[in-house]
Amino acid sequence: MNELKEYSFDELLIGHKENFTLQITESLVNKFAKISGDMNPLHVDDEYAKSINFESKVCHGMLLSSFFSRLIGMKLPGKNALYFSQTLNFQNPCYVDDEILVEGEIIAKSNSTQIIEISTKIFHKNGLCLVDGIAKVIVKNIG
Repeated sequence: MNELKEYSFDELLIGHKENFTLQITESLVNKFAKISGDMNPLHVDDEYAKSINFESKVCHGMLLSSFFSRLIGMKLPGKNALYFSQTLNFQNPCYVDDEILVEGEIIAKSNSTQIIEISTKIFHKNGLCLVDGIAKVIVKNIG
């Protein structure tokens, strides 16, 4: 599950994809609320979330987007990654017990800067996009 990949810049090609799945648990949401200090009732109180027309309390968008760090640091490109920037667009809510797919695809590559651009997306298991954006990653030389 947490296999560390180690792609060199030359091995990374436009169209290369990596992904992983996981389940958003009550424990993850509560831990993130405690670590971040974001105790907004939308994230920690089912009754409040339902009162404003959500199914239940909503997973923090930043908790979801934090999984892009796992994608970049462990899979694409993995060990040789130095995260440069990330855009985020929050498309739809995610709830406790939702299963998600975190996916990245290389969409651009610069030989002069050794930077790759990765389309980053998180989908609900039903295919609905929850978060998307673009990551820019410097691929460090091996050795």
